[in-house]
Amino acid sequence: MANTAPEMSESMPRRWDVATVVADLREARRKWRAHVDRETDLGDREFPSVERIEGLIKQLRGALFPLRLGPADLQREAEDHYVGYAIDLALSGLVEEARLELDCRERSGGDAHRREAVDRVRRFAERLADIRLALDEDIDAAYAGDPAARFVDEILLCYPGIHALLHYRVAHVLHELGLPLIARIITELAHSSTGIDIHPGAVIGRAFFIDHGTGVVIGETARIGDRVRLYQAVTLGAKSFETTTGGQLVKGKARHPVVEDDVVIYAGATVLGRVTIGTGSTIGGNVWLTHDVAPGSVITQARCAQHD
Repeated sequence: MANTAPEMSESMPRRWDVATVVADLREARRKWRAHVDRETDLGDREFPSVERIEGLIKQLRGALFPLRLGPADLQREAEDHYVGYAIDLALSGLVEEARLELDCRERSGGDAHRREAVDRVRRFAERLADIRLALDEDIDAAYAGDPAARFVDEILLCYPGIHALLHYRVAHVLHELGLPLIARIITELAHSSTGIDIHPGAVIGRAFFIDHGTGVVIGETARIGDRVRLYQAVTLGAKSFETTTGGQLVKGKARHPVVEDDVVIYAGATVLGRVTIGTGSTIGGNVWLTHDVAPGSVITQARCAQHD
C-alpha cells in the first residue's frame, strides 16, 4: 500500500520535536510507575486483549444463538457443526486470555497458570447452556413487557437491553470463576455500544427486562431478584464509600441496592446505598431514593419527598 502521508520538503521547518516528546512521555511513565502502589500495578506483564476478547464474545454470541447471531448463511442442518466450531475456537482463545489474567494478578507464570486457566474455562463451558436458558427468559420478559415488540426475534436482534444482558450473563459467570478483568472487559464492550453499564459482579435474577436502556447503571454489589423491570436512566448506585484511615477506598463492600422480585423502576429513578426495595414495589420516574421500601409499595416523587 502506497504511503499517502504528505512529504515534508527539506526547506520546510519541522513543526514538532519528536525526540523531546518521546523523552517527556518516558518521564511521565517513570513518574507514574514510581507513584502507583505496587500491589495494584501489574508491571510489564501482558494483559488480556480487549480486541481478542471482543472477537471471543462475538463467537460465543453466535454459539448461543447460531441462527440469529451466527453467520448470515448458516442453515439449520449445519447448526450443531457451527456451534461446535465456534465454541471450540472461543474457548481455546479464552484459555489464553485467562492465563494472561492469572499471570498478571499473581506475578508468576508457567504451566500451573495454564492448567488453572483450562480448568476455569472448562467450568465456564459447563454453564453455557444455563446462560442460554436465562437469556431466553430475559427475551420472553422483554416481549411480554413491551407492547411495541412484534415478535421475539426482534428482541434479540434489536434491543440494547438484551445485548447488554447477553454480555453480562457471560461475564458474570467468568467473574464468579475468578476472572474479573476479562469479565469487566466484556461488560464494558456492551456499555460502549448500548449505554447500559452493568458491573459483572452484580447478581441479577431470571426474566430481567431493561426497556430502552440508555443510561442504566447497575453497581458491583447490586442484587436483583426475578421478573424485575428497569427503564432508561435508572441508577442502582452507592450512596457513600467506606475509606481506610489513610483515606483509601475500601474495595468490595456491599454498597448498592437490593431489589427484590417483581419490582418495576421507572425512567430516571436513582436508588442509592444498601437499601432494599421490597417485592412487588413500583418506583416512579425521577425518584431519588435512599431508604428501604416495604413490599408492595408505590413510591412517587411527592411521597418520596414526604418520607425523607
